[in-house]
Amino acid sequence: MSKRSKACEIPKKVKEKVWLRDNKRCICCKKYVPIACANAHFIKRSQGGLGIEQNIVTLCPECHYEEDHGQNTELYEDYIENYLKSIYGANWNKENLIYNKWR
Repeated sequence: MSKRSKACEIPKKVKEKVWLRDNKRCICCKKYVPIACANAHFIKRSQGGLGIEQNIVTLCPECHYEEDHGQNTELYEDYIENYLKSIYGANWNKENLIYNKWR
């Protein structure tokens, strides 16, 4: 596995922390979901999005599908970005969520 692939993978510890942070619910529709649903990247893996808490949210399968397949893309992007900013405050920065082999 390449360093980039490994960096973009979501470790089990991160999934657990994100799921608990998100109150075990989809952050969009508020439906209760299993821990496996704490796996949605804000910055997509294909774009080098890291598998870190600041880049991962919990989405139910329906909301994750809509978000992944471009349905209401702007709405989801804005909502998720604002959600993450509300948690991490001024320390949250999109640039820090992207794999950079020079870091």
